[in-house]
Parts: sequence; structure tokens; C-alpha cells
Amino acid sequence: MNINFKGQEMYDLANRIFPKFRSITGNGVRETLNILQEYLAKEDISFKIHEVPTGTKVFDWTIPKEWVIKDAYIEDSKGKKIIDIKNNNLHVMGYSTPIDKWVELDELKEHIFTLPEQPDVIPYVTSYYKERYGFCMSDTLLSSLPNGKYHMVIDSKLIDGSLTYAEVVIPGETDEEIMITSYICHPSMANNECSGPVVLTELIRYVKNIKKRRYTYRFVLNPETIGAITYLSQNLEHLKNHLVAGIVLSCVGDDRAYSIIESRYANTIADKSLKSILNAKKSYTTYSYLNRGSDERQYNAPGIDLPVVGFCRTKYGEFPEYHTSADNMGLISPTGLQGSYETMVLWIECMENNAKYKMQVLGEPQLGKRGLYPTISRKGSSNEVAIMMNLIAYSDGKNDLFDISNIIGVAPYELIPVINKLIENNLIRR
Repeated sequence: MNINFKGQEMYDLANRIFPKFRSITGNGVRETLNILQEYLAKEDISFKIHEVPTGTKVFDWTIPKEWVIKDAYIEDSKGKKIIDIKNNNLHVMGYSTPIDKWVELDELKEHIFTLPEQPDVIPYVTSYYKERYGFCMSDTLLSSLPNGKYHMVIDSKLIDGSLTYAEVVIPGETDEEIMITSYICHPSMANNECSGPVVLTELIRYVKNIKKRRYTYRFVLNPETIGAITYLSQNLEHLKNHLVAGIVLSCVGDDRAYSIIESRYANTIADKSLKSILNAKKSYTTYSYLNRGSDERQYNAPGIDLPVVGFCRTKYGEFPEYHTSADNMGLISPTGLQGSYETMVLWIECMENNAKYKMQVLGEPQLGKRGLYPTISRKGSSNEVAIMMNLIAYSDGKNDLFDISNIIGVAPYELIPVINKLIENNLIRR
């Protein structure tokens, strides 16, 4: 399959959304969606934007107040700014309440978060559901501060606003659905935040251009956790009736690895299909649901029970730059994004072609009279025939594309042209 190289376009798009001041609510989310919308407009595609008001009950949760942040910094007694969110928006703890106060160094330290084990990075810290304030800086910087007076300033407020999420639904020939989702709630981190939305956006463009779609495709961008819960509270019945398989994209921009986070019992078509695609990689890591951490946990929660898995390059929490300022644009790459995009395109193609296949003749078919068998038998000529015969052997109406792929050890996307050839010759049927 020829997959166009989109890695540089995705990287450039990630670079545009990287500086936006995102949180679980607020204008940073809306500004990010506007940039992604501008990119999709080239294909005449539009997000449907939803605003869910503060105070709305969503299952066991409540939509919080919207956080509005205008400025945050610490300056010394001479007016020199020690940290400033204009330089790095990780310098303020997410959802900090306002403060304007001069303090001594000891009191200042009570409101500073660092990572002593990684002394040169700024940590990412939030306090969504308990009102407090705080700042983040490198441990090296904190250790260098002399005794004296410091001015803490956070110009913020919590207002009755709304939580924002977006979706695109692309109809297919059936009302059975494939869902791909990611999150938009972290500030300037490249792999943990920007990579998922840009790969998802490029996949929207890809699916829109599939000439004959079997499935309806649902793409969702929401704040992590509370956004997924909100989405489920409004769409659960529909998803239970129509969803075939779903994937949560997270940390899909680096070049280091491939990973799957299984569903709760690892027994869904999403588990089987994505593993079948990843089996063709040199190596990948399987994480059980016990190692969950992104929105796959919401889609698999008891009573929700949707067939959804997580897909990463290096899994969140497994790379040292995770949730720090070191997760910058240098951590992701065009080739890393392209690898994730290609994996998802292959998954979509295989899902589109997935079925149980059954032989149309009794016994072993005679391939030669159909031009499917080499007319000269010699060493080395049998590999393609072996794949075809092995596929035939397990086309008994019990195994789907991914089952056969796993049994005979051939990537599912490599079996598709063989299947089509056998269908054309009336040897198997879906």
C-alpha cells in the first residue's frame, strides 16, 4: 500500500498548536481547535464544536468552572522576573487561583513545584478540583535563589463558563462505527499533547478521501478524563449500539517504540486488530489495562464497556520527558508522526476489509487452472503460493482477517490483495 508522507505537515501543525495555553477548559482549547479547523478546511471538513456549561452533571462528575489565566510570574526585589508564563506556560500550576503577594524565600518555596530527580526541567502540575495556587520551575533554578523578598503574581479567575470538545462524523455505507479520539487539555508538551490531535486531524483527511467507506467514522477531541466522561454521558447509548472498535491516540510523535494499552479484558476486536497490525513491527509493547492512564480507562469503565484500546509510540509515563518541559518539539519528529499515521491507516484499511471468509469449493482447490499457481515448480517459488494456501486452509467461516493473520504469521494488510484475488476467482467469499 502506498501511503503518502504526511509527517512534515503534521509536525508543522503540531508546532503551531504547541504554544497554546490549554487546560481542561478555556480559550487555549478553543484556539487549538480553530487551528486544526483551519487545516481541515482544505478538505471542506468542519468540526462540530460543543460547549457544556459549568455545573452540568456528567455521570458522577460535574463540569468545573472555566479557568481564565492572563499572567503569572515571580519577580525579585529588584523587579527581575525569575519565571514568567510568557516564556513557558508550564511555570504556573494549572487552575491556580489568583495571588499578588510579596513573600520571603521560605514562604515562596511552599508554593513551588520542582523535580529534584530531574533538576533541569520544569514539571507539569495541576490542581483542577481543589482551589490552590502554585508555580513550577527547575530544581536548579530554585536552588540558586538567594534569600530575600519575592513577588508572586497570578492574574487568573475561575468563572461560570463551559467545557469544549469537538467531533467529526464521516458517514459510511453502514451505521457501524469506528471511533478515533485524542485529547486537548495540556499546555506546551509536544508528544503528550500535540502529537495525538495532529495525527487524528490527518486521519480525518485520509478517511474523507476513501472513495467507498464501509464504516462510519467518528473522530473526537476532548479534554482528557472529564472530556471523555462528558462525551460518554451524551453519546453512550449510541456508541453501545454502533461502535465496532475505537482507539485513543496518545503520545504518538516519537521514534522510539510502539505500544498498545489493552481493553479491560483484552478481548475486543480493537485489541485483536491493532495487535495484528503491530505484529509486523520489529517490536512493540503490550500494556494491560492495569497500566491504563488515558481515556481508554473511561471507555472501558464498568457499565461503559466499549471496545476501545490505547495506541502510543512510547507510552505515557514511560519516557523521562513525560509531563515536563523536556517534552518539547525536539522530542517528536516528522518520521515519528508518520509511523503512527501509517499504522493507523493500515488499521483502517484492514478494518474496512475485515470479515470471516469461507471456501466456495470442497477440498483443496486447483490453483493452476485459474492462473494462481506457478507453471514451473522450483525452489523459492512457493512462498506466495504457501501464503495463499494457508489463507485458504483457514477460510472455514470461523476466522476473520485478523485471526488468519495471527495463525499464519502474515500481516493482515499483506493478505488483502491475496483475498481479493481469491474472491475474483470465486474461491472464497466474505
